[in-house]
Order: sequence, then structure tokens, then C-alpha cells
Amino acid sequence: MVRQATNKLLQNAKKSKKDEFYTQLCDIERELQYYPNSFVNKVVYCNCDDPDVSNFFRFFRDNFHKLGLSKLIASCFREIDNNSVQIQNDKRAFYCVYNGTDEPMFVAPFRGNGDFRSEECMELLQQSDIVVTNPPFSLFREFVSQIVKHNKQFLVIGNVNAITYKEIFDLIQNNKAWLGVNLGRGISGFIVPEDYKQYGSEVHVNEAGQTIIATNGCLWLTNLELNKRHEDINLTKLYLGNESKYPMYDNCDGININKTQDIPKDYCGLMGVPITFLHKYNPEQFEIVRFRKGDDGRDLRVNGKCPYFRILIRNRRLQHIKRVV
Repeated sequence: MVRQATNKLLQNAKKSKKDEFYTQLCDIERELQYYPNSFVNKVVYCNCDDPDVSNFFRFFRDNFHKLGLSKLIASCFREIDNNSVQIQNDKRAFYCVYNGTDEPMFVAPFRGNGDFRSEECMELLQQSDIVVTNPPFSLFREFVSQIVKHNKQFLVIGNVNAITYKEIFDLIQNNKAWLGVNLGRGISGFIVPEDYKQYGSEVHVNEAGQTIIATNGCLWLTNLELNKRHEDINLTKLYLGNESKYPMYDNCDGININKTQDIPKDYCGLMGVPITFLHKYNPEQFEIVRFRKGDDGRDLRVNGKCPYFRILIRNRRLQHIKRVV
């Protein structure tokens, strides 16, 4: 129940556009270990990050030479008070550039508010190779669409429900983006401002006095090469002889499967699997056919009921076999 409450908080934050969830260093380190060669001679841009507090900036600065970076850029957003006659420099949005040397880091204020969609931030984006950050959840699909439009690589954190956005699902289906390694409880929690209310036992204060809210509803989304996504799912179940465990859809010639681990190894037709399947999806093993809809264009149904978001897949390794009904 408490875990559901924290997930609801993320959804409420998305709706209210209150996006102040900051990533912990331990979660960044846990994920970034799987991309050891992705950053060599690359310019990394953290475009939703105040370098004074961002753990993304801290990670790339401290591991600059180990990762072989060429340059590190970070920029932050600051709300502009239109009633203010003049904005003091310490309250303005700014960006910084770190080159891995002992020389002072270059820091400059923005003319505007530092929004990732602004012309100034877009200029910095053009200079970069890879974007790594925790973007505003309320703007996630717009954020990713912008990066893809400009042909940039990325590794970003989002709500797991982002999979259900058409823009994001299309990227995954077309093998232009995929899930990272850590998902759900693999992301231990986010740092939130002190004025956030306490939300039960899933909230605690760490040794640094920061309030941490744990969730079970987030993922990493990326287009950086990842060896784990080419590992087959180990299929151990059989459809033949267990047909009653795999009901047919009312409006699609396919079977419903409630857990990825229950995918049968001998079924060559369409199978509807939960969205968490994408965490283990190997594009060489399975084909993603479509999302959620049956042959009639309506949500997939079993005995008149719609199971929660299903992805229709087909086993590529069995496509040459003609299914016997």
C-alpha cells in the first residue's frame, strides 16, 4: 500500500508539473556500469542539471578520465519572475563546461530560463553527443522526442508508464530505444525538496539530511548499446498440453500471458505479454507486433475483460513453423 502511495505521488507530480525528483548517485553508478565504452571521446550534456547539486554532473566530472570523455556540459532551469526589474546573477539559469583539466570550469548565465527547449539549450544540445539526465516527468515524451529528432544518444530516467506513450513505444518497437538494466526497485529512490510531505515508510532521511522517496515505478530508457539486451529470455514453459493456462483473446488470434516467465517456448503465434516484458526483450528473439489493440482496433479482451496494457509479440525463432489450431 505504501509503495502504491509513492507511485501515486509520481503520477500527481506529472499532472501538477512538480518535477523536483533528483537522482541519487548510487542509482547513477549502478546503471552506468553497463555502458563502459559508450562515452569515449564523447561530449556529454546533462541538460536538466544544476552542477552545484546534480549527481549526474558529479558522476561524470569525477569519472571524466576513466570514461574517456571529451567534454561535459550541464545546464539548469531557473523560473523567471517577469515582475522583477533585474535578475541577480546568482538566481539566473546558467550552464557550465568542464574539460577535465585543472583550469577553472567555464560558467556562463543564460539570457533566458534554461529550459531544455530554449534556443540557448538547443545550441548546447547541438554540441553534444550523449544526453544523460533525469528530465521532468511531465515533459518526458517531449524531451525524448527532441533528442531523437536531433539524432543524439541518450540515457534518461522516466516513469515506467512512459512505455505506454505512443511516441516512446514506437521507438522501442522500431529498435531505436530500449530499456536500461535497472527498473522498479532497481532504482532505489529520489531526493526531494524539504517541503515535500512525508509519505510513510518508503520515505526516509539519509546521512546527508536529504529526504529520499522510494518508488517502484521508474526505468532507464536509452539508445546506448547494451549487451544485456541481446541475451535470450530463458523459456521453460510449454503451450502444448497446457492450453487452458493460455486463454485466447476475444478480438485477436493470440493468447494472453500474465508473466514474462510464462511465455511458452513452443508457441509460434501472437502472444500478449505485460509491458514489463520489455525489460528482458531481445529483438533477435522476439518481434513486437503492436501495442494493446486487437484486430477490431479496441483493447485486447479475454472473456470480455481487458488485461492491463498488453504488448503483442511473436517468437522470431519459431516463425517458420506453421501453427496448428
